Formats: sequence, C-alpha cells, structure tokens
Amino acid sequence: MDIRLLVLDIDGTISGRSNEISEPVKQAIQAVQAQGIQVALATGRMFRSAMRFHRCIGSQLPLLAYNGAWIQDPFTGEMHQHLPVAPALAQQLLDDLELPELIDRLGIHFYIGDRLYVRQITAITENYAQRSGIEPIAVGDLRSIVDKHPTKVLALSREVSLIEKLLSHLQQRYAASELYLTQSTINFLEATHPHANKGSAVRYLSEQILGLEAKNVMAVGDNFNDAQMLQYAGTSIAMGNAPTALQELADWVAPSVEEDGVAVAIEKFLL
Repeated sequence: MDIRLLVLDIDGTISGRSNEISEPVKQAIQAVQAQGIQVALATGRMFRSAMRFHRCIGSQLPLLAYNGAWIQDPFTGEMHQHLPVAPALAQQLLDDLELPELIDRLGIHFYIGDRLYVRQITAITENYAQRSGIEPIAVGDLRSIVDKHPTKVLALSREVSLIEKLLSHLQQRYAASELYLTQSTINFLEATHPHANKGSAVRYLSEQILGLEAKNVMAVGDNFNDAQMLQYAGTSIAMGNAPTALQELADWVAPSVEEDGVAVAIEKFLL
C-alpha cells in the first residue's frame, strides 16, 4: 500500500454536530502529514465556507469545493477548475422546484461567484447560513440571476421524504449528461455541472496536479455525494454514519463522526 494522498469530506466525516474538527482527528491528520502524506478536502460546501477547515488541518493543497465544481488554490488564488450549471438548466430547475405546492416547503439556494443567493431569507436558510458562516443575499426572483452561471443549485427542506421524492423525479427528468444530482445530507438536494463530482475532482487533483495514481489515494466520506470519490480511490473508507448503500461501496467502514472515525481509519491504514 503506497498511499500518498488522503482526501477527506467535511460534514459528517471530520465535522459532526459541533461543526468543528475534534482534537483526536486533528492530531491524526497532523501525524499523517508528518509522514509526508498530503491531505486535501473535498466538500459540497462553498469554497469560503470550507476554508476554515482547510486552515484548521494545515492543508497545502487546492480545495475541492461544491462537490468538485470549484477547485482553487487558497494560497495563490489559482482556479484549477470551475464547472458551473448552464443557465438554461438552472432556469428549468427553478421551474421544477418553484411549483405552487412546493414554494413554502422548499428553500432554493443559488451559488454564484462563491456567494449565496436566495429568493428570501427563511428560518431554514438562516440555520444553514449560521452553520456555514455565510451571509445570504435575498434577490426576490432567482430567475433574475440564472444567466450568471450558478456553480451549484441547492434545494433544502426539513421534509426528508420530499427531498427523496424530488431527487428521484429529477434524476428521471434530467440525463446524467445534463446535471449531476446528489445528496450530501438527507435534507439537501444538490445539482451541479454533469462533470462536477468529487470523483472527477479527486482524479484531477491526484493525476493532473500531483502526478499520482488512484492506488496512491485514500478517501473518506459519509454520503451519496462521496460515492464517486470512494469508487476512484485505491483505498476507500465510509463513515459509520453513512447510508448503507455508501458503506457497501467502501473497502472499510470506520466508526461514526461522533466517535472520531477518521482518526480510527488513519490509525488503521496510515499510521
């Protein structure tokens, strides 16, 4: 086993209910880095929201944000990749998500230029903004900004069954060549460019930037937006809090995020 790159998801993987990285996980990551293994973050979060975690672990690598649609070097500012949603598809998504029967049950977020735009600021958006450390911008009609090429479109609801039904419906409505549709939590439905997923982003980082191969990569994740990343990595770890379907894709299942599962996985495979 010749692992030279460790890629970690954030929410549900290195950060749990506290919205922070625990001391055992930080120490394990530092121990890995001391051995010369590089560590990167791959997240569905916005770039600016993920940066505090990037700084916390002392990563020297580009940050893979928006499920891989946005790959940027925080130190030089170089944008390695930005794959936004086509305006016409963003418009169609709005038509699908802003139906009269959904308008009060669903929040819709547009991410443009690493800023968050919403129709109006609701309680669910306020909770999201507080956890993310982001100030949302209310624009009234999101159709007024679809031509600005959203990096990601997010629909969120407290109704888990509603998100599941919408995801199933949209996956039938849109071809995989049009949109990448996934979930990072049970309350989020996320849409990005069809070529933007964590698997392709980790491949780009490892092969194009670092000159490594899949066998040199270990990846850890906890939800469906991590599936392609786990499938790519030579060594794949699912968290104990991950859905069963994701756990079945992994080489090994770690304890849950609240049990510092990443630290356990690092100790087992890298230390």
